[in-house]
Amino acid sequence: MTSTDTPQNISLPARAEATDSAGAPMMLALHQTALGGPEVLRLTELPRPAPGPGQILVAVHAAGLNPTDFKHRALSIFLPPPPLTLGWDVSGTVVAAGIGVTLFQPGDEVFGMLPYPHGAGSHAQYVTGPARAFAAKPSGIDHVQAAALPLAALSAWQALVETAHLRAGQRVLIHAAAGGVGHLAVQIAKELGAHVTGTASAPKHDFLRELGADTCIDYHSEDFTDAEEPYDVVLDTLGGKTATRSVSVLRPGGLLVSLVPGREDTQAAAKRAQVRVVTLIVEHDHAGMRAIAGLVDQGSLRAHVSGTFPLADGAQAHVLGETGRTTGKLVITVR
Repeated sequence: MTSTDTPQNISLPARAEATDSAGAPMMLALHQTALGGPEVLRLTELPRPAPGPGQILVAVHAAGLNPTDFKHRALSIFLPPPPLTLGWDVSGTVVAAGIGVTLFQPGDEVFGMLPYPHGAGSHAQYVTGPARAFAAKPSGIDHVQAAALPLAALSAWQALVETAHLRAGQRVLIHAAAGGVGHLAVQIAKELGAHVTGTASAPKHDFLRELGADTCIDYHSEDFTDAEEPYDVVLDTLGGKTATRSVSVLRPGGLLVSLVPGREDTQAAAKRAQVRVVTLIVEHDHAGMRAIAGLVDQGSLRAHVSGTFPLADGAQAHVLGETGRTTGKLVITVR
């Protein structure tokens, strides 16, 4: 079954408010009952969740797609085995609020990241999550733009601002700078006043310069370790040998923040070079989402969306995303 094989007699708009035989509300979700390639993703009718204490129920308008979705679809790294519905990024409208919620009420437009990793489920028509995993959606962007931001922008924010404490005048190297996290990290680092170097293929260098990158390195033809000056911070989104080799470009006392669990040789190299290496797993964060919304409102941060796919074609989005050639983000549209 391919991503376009929607079950007969089911259409997204018509069945959005469907009920089961007992009258309980139902919804459609991009669901899987087995691990594997994109073909395991099927448009499936499931019970609509209800918000618990401290939670809100959100009608999903759009949901971002991230590399962690591809990995969990195939390997379910941090999650229990299927059945499961993936997706952590969400932008939509509050439908109901559970007891104790004071931040939002029905009708509010919100965006946020569901608790990572165990809160997945945004690739559906409805989702519940902690109210404080969300913030008010910036009024100047649509739901597609908003849905592209949460996980990637929070990763960049938590890495550069809250972990590295990046300051004006410091030098930062951002790997895969045209990717989902990378292109947002470039913008955040520039807003902080840092000198930004990004690695990307040559055709993406103009894009990076438009975002504010000061220097671009073509990883196909240039060696990023040939740096004329050391960096204060490296943001690594690739892991493996890239992380280990990145240790050599840091000044003594510098910091490598990796979004990929590290290897023993990376830590050993860091000890010899007298630098620090930390691994960051993104966390849902109301204050962080409000800070991101503020950057959007002031025009300092914008997600580049390279493609959108309706929920029924979500498997096609996985196929494209797994090529690793996407600039910015892919988004699944629901409403």
